[in-house]
Amino acid sequence: MPGHTITKPHALTCAPSRAARDLGLKRGEFDLAVHLGRIRTVPDEGGGGARRVAHTEIERLRSAEDFPEGLRDSVKVVGTREGAALMDVTAARFTRLARLGLVIPVKFYLNRYRAVVWLYLADELRQFAAGPENTRLLSGRTPEGLRDQLDAGLDLRPRNWRGRHLGFLLRKADDPWERAGALAALLDPVQTAEIVTDPYERAHVNRFRPGPPAQAAPDSPSAHIAEKIMTAADPDEIGWLRADLARTLEDARRHRPAPHPAPHKGTPAAHQAQPEPRSEAHAPEQPERARGLLGWLRRRSS
Repeated sequence: MPGHTITKPHALTCAPSRAARDLGLKRGEFDLAVHLGRIRTVPDEGGGGARRVAHTEIERLRSAEDFPEGLRDSVKVVGTREGAALMDVTAARFTRLARLGLVIPVKFYLNRYRAVVWLYLADELRQFAAGPENTRLLSGRTPEGLRDQLDAGLDLRPRNWRGRHLGFLLRKADDPWERAGALAALLDPVQTAEIVTDPYERAHVNRFRPGPPAQAAPDSPSAHIAEKIMTAADPDEIGWLRADLARTLEDARRHRPAPHPAPHKGTPAAHQAQPEPRSEAHAPEQPERARGLLGWLRRRSS
């Protein structure tokens, strides 16, 4: 119509690959920046679960005084050896700090020997080393209570990575069903089935259930290792996830029922399959904990 300009939806956004180029980031750096909330994305108007970046968001980032170095530095990751050098400690001490959960990995990958290599944000390591309250942990003997935990085999790296990864998944979830899928991604399928008893609801949750971030051939040894890292192992962690999944499932049902097959003609509605009631025997453990896993994550970061 005269006097009206029709703007195509994609004219306001661009694909992640284009956004990464415009921001001077490698694709892995861009993906991590999105995970960390440094770069905001929006759902693709075409659907399919893809994400895009608004041109206004790119302009916002490029207008920063320290662009592009500041953005690039904020997503720089390092391994154990480089992380130890940043904090001016030995690699052995750095590993002890990581096992104790005092520094938290942001990524992992499997090397050619299928050993897990944890990666950490360089920015966070510098901040930890600069904190006066951490001075006693960077030199001298490890406090006795912490040594006892290490001697007992404590290693919080997988658990802390899961907590951080869940934050990534929830940040990009657009509705309760996607949030349910994110929570289910960290639970063994048997645990999920005990909470999501209706098979059609479970199939809908699994539709949004992301797999481990490590790239590996299905059913390969590397894939099994990545899946093990992705799956909650501690009883209290499992309890928090189950409780959060149960609450999110209730929100999802109110938001939009899961798709069910249409009843056959002539079949009374009363005879259609109904979701099985959840057994009290499977009620989430310790529901009184401060709002489940998300409360625990907030306490860990405080």
